[in-house]
Amino acid sequence: MDWEVNPGAFERLLNWIADEYHPLDMLITENGCSYPDGPGTDGRVRDDRRVDYLHKHLAALHRSIESGVPISGYLQWSFMDNFEWSRGYHQRFGIVHVDYETQKRTPKDSFYWYRDVIERNGIDPPAVGNRFG
Repeated sequence: MDWEVNPGAFERLLNWIADEYHPLDMLITENGCSYPDGPGTDGRVRDDRRVDYLHKHLAALHRSIESGVPISGYLQWSFMDNFEWSRGYHQRFGIVHVDYETQKRTPKDSFYWYRDVIERNGIDPPAVGNRFG
C-alpha cells in the first residue's frame, strides 16, 4: 500500500506516548502490514515479509516494555484477509489467507510463526526459517 515500514518509529511513538501522557496501561489494538502473498502451487502461503514485519515490530515493542512503557497487550492486524474501506479486497492484511471466491481459509506462514511466538512467549529464534504448519 506504499506505507512506510519503520519499526523504530513504532518504538519511538510508544515511548513518546508513555513520556508525554503517563498512561497507566497501553493496548496495541492494530499493528500489521499488507502484502499480496497468496497460496503457491503447493497451497502454502509464504509471507516472509509479514513474518519479518511482525518480528521487527514485536522486537521494538519488547524494547519499549523493557524501557518502562506499560503495555498490557498486542493485537496483530488482522486475523483474516478482509475488506478494507479504501482499497476493497485488493489488500491482504491477515495471517490467514481468504480465497474470496470459495471462502477457503489458508493459514499463512505468519500464522504459524505468530502461533509459535505466543506459545513460547517470545520472538526468538529468528523470524524466517522456523517450522511452519
